[in-house]
Amino acid sequence: MSPKASENTASSESLGRTGPEPGTRRGLKVELLIVLGLSLGQSGIYSIVNLIDKMTRAPLGSQTTSLNNSLNQRQYFDLTYQLLDIFFALVPVMLVFYLLWRIPGGNPFARLGFDAARPLRDLGWASGLFLAMGLGTLGVYAVGRALGLTTIIVPAALDDYWWTVPVLVFSAIRHGILEEVIVVGYFFERLGRLGWGKWQIICASAVLRGSYHLYQGIGPFIGNVAMGIVFGWLYARKGRVMPLVIAHALLDIAGFVGYALLGPAIGMGT
Repeated sequence: MSPKASENTASSESLGRTGPEPGTRRGLKVELLIVLGLSLGQSGIYSIVNLIDKMTRAPLGSQTTSLNNSLNQRQYFDLTYQLLDIFFALVPVMLVFYLLWRIPGGNPFARLGFDAARPLRDLGWASGLFLAMGLGTLGVYAVGRALGLTTIIVPAALDDYWWTVPVLVFSAIRHGILEEVIVVGYFFERLGRLGWGKWQIICASAVLRGSYHLYQGIGPFIGNVAMGIVFGWLYARKGRVMPLVIAHALLDIAGFVGYALLGPAIGMGT
């Protein structure tokens, strides 16, 4: 090897050693910031700015927030954009499992409890959470609207196509996987490695969950913080993220798909 090549190799190795090593405290902190910056941490920052924007325009209670909006006026381009949006929103989840796989500790899916190892038990817990959180969500929304702390929420603003309901279901599943895997499973795993206590992690996870719902108003922030505490406490006890994913998906399916049929009756969208 020539002196020049040897020098370049040594330089490359030196550069490699300057970065944070995977699994070290510094490496985990950098990893956390990158994952959050690519996913729900970014959503939280945008949501805070959006809330400030809304509050400086008019009272929150007089404004409307619509979810699942149409992305194109032409039907099949709208469908294409919807599916692409769902797929790419899940890329940070793929990144999370890759990062967990790189650091020894066993199968990352089993470590977070994101598998089909206990289907009946997971479904049972998910059903209970769905009922409790669903009733709580309606109550928080009603109180928030009465106090003017919550915007009018329209859960589904898609045009009426043959694919509208399937896309809303896929969107709900996307939210369940993205939020619970990252904000609960990944957050607990990484902050636990950094030495955080159980309730520190639960509270941090809950506040993060609430932050990216602030664009809907103060009421949804409070409601989602409460939901985050319940979900975090259950995960700390059970060590499984799957029932949380299922419960979250069911909540969103009920909200998105059920809106057209039940929205006016339960006060949603008003």
